[in-house]
Amino acid sequence: MNEALKLEVGQHILEVGAGSGWHACTIAEIVAPSGTPRSEWGHIYTIEIVQELADFARRNIMRVGYGDRVTIIAGDGSLGFPEKAPYDRILVTAAAPEIPEPLVEQLKVNGILLIPVGGTSFFQSLMRITKLQDGKLKRENLGGVAFVPLRGKYGFKV
Repeated sequence: MNEALKLEVGQHILEVGAGSGWHACTIAEIVAPSGTPRSEWGHIYTIEIVQELADFARRNIMRVGYGDRVTIIAGDGSLGFPEKAPYDRILVTAAAPEIPEPLVEQLKVNGILLIPVGGTSFFQSLMRITKLQDGKLKRENLGGVAFVPLRGKYGFKV
């Protein structure tokens, strides 16, 4: 998924679904690598709807030394995080029934949104959405995937 996002140093990233925090740390090493001056670093904002998981991710991220590059937010990730938008890249780590409009709105021009889209089990496609200069969306199906369902206003009612 990191490769499909075409990550670069200095990018501003939104991750929907923090989980354990591990994936946000892998992104941090690409957009804010340890050997790069802090002035060139990007930042990752990761949202988790389950408070206990957000707390777990925060502890993990702090323990391994990424707290200066990754911010954990407890909340509905299907709404995005408009306070820090727009984003160069948005990554969703849960399957949505369709692409949430708030995430598209929070994406920069030429930005990439990577999201599994489909049903609640096993019939999902990993979609790479690029916001073009004219505001239109380029959609690429990167293949079949199986993710947990996205919860929240633009997710599934689970």
